[in-house]
Amino acid sequence: MSFLVEENAAKHRFEILVDDALAGFSAYLPRGEVLVFTHTEVDDRFQGQGVGGALIRGTLEKVRARGGRVVPRCPFMAAFIERHPDYADLVVDAP
Repeated sequence: MSFLVEENAAKHRFEILVDDALAGFSAYLPRGEVLVFTHTEVDDRFQGQGVGGALIRGTLEKVRARGGRVVPRCPFMAAFIERHPDYADLVVDAP
């Protein structure tokens, strides 16, 4: 199973493709260099396969690479960052 995380800026979300099929997304509100993440969703047929974690990890890596920051209002993303404190430096208060 191959994972690919890409930004869909037109829809204000990062999407994860599993073997070329859309498997989930993490939606955000853009606030300059800060992205306020509001919701993450993984399709039922991909639940329990690590897709959500791969989506958040890929999203945070892409945000880091471009020098951005995040506000994790989405409970799934917030919990992921809490379990993986190496991403805590990306978190800021709401802009």
